[in-house]
Amino acid sequence: MRVQAIIKKLCTTLVTALLVALLCFSVMFYSPGNPAEKLLRYKDPTGGLNPKTVEMYAEKLGTNGDFFEQFGDWLAGILKGDFGTSFKTGLPVLHEFTTRAGCTISLMLLSTLLALVVGLSLGILSTLYHNKILDKIIRFFVVFNMSVPSFWLALLLLWIFSIQLHLLPSFGFNGFSSLILPVAVLGLSYSSTIIRMTKSCLMDNLSSAYVVTARAKGLSESSIMIRHVLINIALPIITLCGTNMTSLLGGSVIIENIYGLPGLGNYLIMAIMVKDFPVILGFVFIFALFIMLINLLVDLTYTLIDPRVRMAMNEKQ
Repeated sequence: MRVQAIIKKLCTTLVTALLVALLCFSVMFYSPGNPAEKLLRYKDPTGGLNPKTVEMYAEKLGTNGDFFEQFGDWLAGILKGDFGTSFKTGLPVLHEFTTRAGCTISLMLLSTLLALVVGLSLGILSTLYHNKILDKIIRFFVVFNMSVPSFWLALLLLWIFSIQLHLLPSFGFNGFSSLILPVAVLGLSYSSTIIRMTKSCLMDNLSSAYVVTARAKGLSESSIMIRHVLINIALPIITLCGTNMTSLLGGSVIIENIYGLPGLGNYLIMAIMVKDFPVILGFVFIFALFIMLINLLVDLTYTLIDPRVRMAMNEKQ
């Protein structure tokens, strides 16, 4: 991939990031509810609110300026690496993010790995045993898995392994064992799409002309599968994994709340409840940057894996 193409993609990503920042700030700025009032009520639920006190507190928080003034200050802070200070805790947003990111990133990476291992394994087995009893069992698993909401599966596994069998912790974070159930829920939920994609791509490739030619030359089925077919289905699987990673970010918000994990999603929900303006803006903007980074990495991976993509981009330039 040429350097110009990489620079072009980075510029496109930067423009998209600015548009996302404007959109995030607009939604928060024009959403109903005064952050100063909500925080005062959070600190003293039984006390009455004086309009002058609310106005003074809003001035202290810096939420009483007009749209462009506040957006300019926020954007200038981001460019300096300052995402603001949490109204609730008084700590920098970046500090709040980094102290909770480890739990969420671990959850996402382990879930993606589990989904990939289960999805590829069952997808290959379903293809090799097409229309046999094993294929029917896998198809039933896929349909069942896609029909069951992840929060229901989370509660079911919680009841079985934590409450009935006492094998795994039910709430909070106490090391790796606390991640087993959340990873199982998210990984199994997203494995179904990989199973279907793997089987669909394998069926198409195994009936194509190049596989017939390879068989005619005497290559074994395992050699054809490993050296030729699996490489050809890598692109759609990588795309699907990239899409799943972005979906996992949303899914982790629900799962972290059910299992009480101290991750980004759990903290973001609490920030929304008290309208902690800098935390919500900072987290959503970083999430958006993360999703754009994943898409950029997927695009770059295409060019490394498939020479046809490289040739097409070079011809286009």
